[in-house]
Amino acid sequence: MVRINRVYTKSGDKGVTSLVGGERVSKSSLRIECYGTVDELNSVLGLISCALDESPAKTKLLPIIRRLQNELFNVGARLATPDAERRAASPPITDRHIEALESEIDELNEGLPALTSFILPGGGWTSSYFHLARTVCRRVERLVVALANEDTVDDNDVIYLNRLSDAFFVFGRWAALKEQQAEPLWAPEKT
Repeated sequence: MVRINRVYTKSGDKGVTSLVGGERVSKSSLRIECYGTVDELNSVLGLISCALDESPAKTKLLPIIRRLQNELFNVGARLATPDAERRAASPPITDRHIEALESEIDELNEGLPALTSFILPGGGWTSSYFHLARTVCRRVERLVVALANEDTVDDNDVIYLNRLSDAFFVFGRWAALKEQQAEPLWAPEKT
């Protein structure tokens, strides 16, 4: 159980912070950037959950969003843990998490209109927030791949983030459909 008694500790006032295990690193470290951006993505999912409050897509998507928020917290905790032994004790992303995303993508994509153009972000608030989540997720993925080039990262974390951004794209399209919002299409000649 985590217990937080004080919100501020002053231990980061000089631009350093602690990883899980106590190692002190610069707040500009790539590892910090990775799990900080996972936290940013999780905050976008909070926006999505609020947007879903009045949406006909709520029943289907809100439980998925809540699950994903917990999974992302696990990803962030693992990224904050450079020590392999400590990291092994934290909840991993496994094949079942990736397969669940693939199943949800397939299920919701089945009823969507065929794509005839690239989609511009939009299609109502819920869809727009899903597009924001998709782009933040892609940034997290790029950062985690960069971290994997210099340190140990679980392969499934990278696969999960790649699949998650695909899921956000489909979830956004599905939310727009359920909310009867038109998806703006890319029209290169309209520039």
